[in-house]
Parts: sequence; C-alpha cells; structure tokens
Amino acid sequence: MKWNTLKNRLQNLRHIYRLVIMNDETFEEVGSYRLTMLNFYILLSSIVVVVAIIVIALVAVTPLKKYIPGYATGIAEKEFRVLNQSIDSLELEIDAYHLYYENVQNMLTHNVQTEDDIRESGTIDTSFELLEPVEPSDIDENLRKEVELDQIGAIVQNRQDRNFRNRGRNLSQLYFVPPLNGEISYHFAPEKEHFGVDVLAAKNTAVKAVLDGFVLISDWTLETGNTIGIQHDNNIITFYKHNSSLLKKAGSYVKAGEAIAIIGNTGIHSDGPHLHFEMWYNGKPINPMDYISF
Repeated sequence: MKWNTLKNRLQNLRHIYRLVIMNDETFEEVGSYRLTMLNFYILLSSIVVVVAIIVIALVAVTPLKKYIPGYATGIAEKEFRVLNQSIDSLELEIDAYHLYYENVQNMLTHNVQTEDDIRESGTIDTSFELLEPVEPSDIDENLRKEVELDQIGAIVQNRQDRNFRNRGRNLSQLYFVPPLNGEISYHFAPEKEHFGVDVLAAKNTAVKAVLDGFVLISDWTLETGNTIGIQHDNNIITFYKHNSSLLKKAGSYVKAGEAIAIIGNTGIHSDGPHLHFEMWYNGKPINPMDYISF
C-alpha cells in the first residue's frame, strides 16, 4: 500500500499544469505556461541555492562579515592588539616630548631644579644617603673596576646596533643639554691631566644628563666622590663627579635633561662645591665647551 501511495505521488509530480496570467479587469490572457510540480520544485530549489551562494560570497569577500557575531573575532583581536601597541608607542613619544619641552623651558627661564624639588617629586633615590663612605681596600678597588668594565661591556653590546646606525653623525649635529648653568672655574686642560671642566653653581642644584643614554657607573670613589658615568650613542661617554648625592643607579636609562645627581663637594680632589664634567668621544677626552654653553 505504501508503494502505491509513493507511486501516485510521483505521478502527481509529473502531471502537467497550465499557469495562466490574465488581466483582472478584461480577463485577457497575458501569458500561459505549462509546468509540472517537479519542475516547480526544481526551480524553487535552484533559486534557494543561488541565493545561498550569493549570501556566502558577500560575507566572505566583503566587510559584512564584521557584523556577524563571532565570525571576525580573531581578526578584530589582532587589529585591537596592533592599535594598542601604536597607542602605547605614541604615549611614550608624547611623554618624551613633554619632558624635553619642560627641560628646554627651564633652561631658557633659568629655573634651576634643586634637591628639594626632586625630593618633593618623589624621584630621588635616598638609598645612597643611608650609606656612609668607607675607604675601600686595594682588593675592593680592583673588584669594583672589574665589575664596572663588565657593566660597560654589557651595555655597549646592547647598544651596538643603534650605535652602528648613528656612527656617521658629527658631534656638531647633536644637541647637548647643559648639565647645569654656572661659572667655569677650571677649563679643559688635558696636558695637566684635567680632562673636563669645573662648573660652579648654587648649592643643591640638580645635575642633568646631556644626552639620552645608559648609566655605566654610579658609585663613590676616594678621588672623585659620588660619580656618575653615562654611555650615549655615537661612542660618547660623559662623567659627572664630586656630587653630594646620586639619583640614578648603574644600568638605568636616562633622558636628556633628566636629573641624575646633586652638585656637591665629595672626593679628595675636590676643594669646594662644584661639578667636574667630562666628555669622551671614541675613547679620547674632548673639550665640553666646544659643544655646550654653560
């Protein structure tokens, strides 16, 4: 019985019908079409398949896929990560420009940053003040020198690629921030083994980095007292000696114009409050006054 029912349905699908289109007012026949139910189902299925293909193609190759929940989650997350990285880089650049602008403005207006100002800002490292100077032994001095050389080698190695890119730059093309503004009491005299300049300034004046760089040395020595040395690009090293206190530790990265120490009178080679400042280029001392206006 089921077979007869199925057979009758198949015969009905092949039964021919006529589709007539007539004018509703005049009953004029506009057109007529012969078709079967099977042809009608095939036509309807074809239309559905074509529409599905068009929709899938639009979603795959057009921005419409972004509006489908869950479809473009991976792409959106990747774009968000790139945008966040760009925003972080822009924020760092903006902060650097703000710091540079403030330092230049302070230099133009002679607004000297003092130790009290740095204490109020909370950037001063007071751990150095808790240490009482102790005269080191010969073994300790040799060990300190070895450690300092290892630190210099490691930092210079980390900066090798950047130094290579900037190797051809002339010193006259660089802008050096004055470590402080004051009176020169002793000029550059390498024949007398005085490889820098002595600068007099007010008590508690902050000493600033002349260029961006990494702190190589931040320690106390018997001859030069509290001393900081900074490695810059283009094989430039600067030293800041006889400070009363140090604000940065070895390995720290500093920006041009950033406070690194407080002027003082430490070390047996100092006879009064001042800054002894040295510049070395390609392993040789140079006169800072040729490039910096104190």
